[in-house]
Amino acid sequence: MTVSGVSPAAIAAAVEEARGFLRLEGEAEQALLERLAATAITLAEAFTGTLLVTRTVEDVLPAARGGGWQLLAAAPVRAIGGVMGLPAEGAPFVLPPDAYAVDVDGAARGWVRVIAPGAAGRVAVSYTAGLAVDWDALPPPIAQGVAMLIAHLFNDRDAGRAPPAAVAALWRPYRRMRLMAEAHP
Repeated sequence: MTVSGVSPAAIAAAVEEARGFLRLEGEAEQALLERLAATAITLAEAFTGTLLVTRTVEDVLPAARGGGWQLLAAAPVRAIGGVMGLPAEGAPFVLPPDAYAVDVDGAARGWVRVIAPGAAGRVAVSYTAGLAVDWDALPPPIAQGVAMLIAHLFNDRDAGRAPPAAVAALWRPYRRMRLMAEAHP
């Protein structure tokens, strides 16, 4: 899975919220806060199993003829853009729409089924995924947990203490669990 980076706008918004927790004014330690924000957002996504702010994702999957449904790695899926055939030799090519099927289920999981791969041994599926279109649209508990984690990382640079338990408590209701043997419904 290849995921585009967290947008500078999301990082800036997270830093702004963390500044409120830290009671910092001005632009003091901006570069450090931006790195901590990127880290906190990445940790929140790993914990919840969800991309927080919508961005582009590409998965490379096997393309067995008449294969079954395959689950895309990122969630929640907002839209599946297209499928490219990846042959062992030669240039990638666009698979025609009748050569594959896509679905986004009720849990916002994306699924792809390659029906006629042609010369492709693998396929690259491009899609967008994310819980919110921008930082302001995130559920408040997730944004608050990210800001608290940034503040903790900023204040605890040398001590190495564990993050506050409140961070996990804020994120836990949004955690997506995946079973390894999931099948398309």
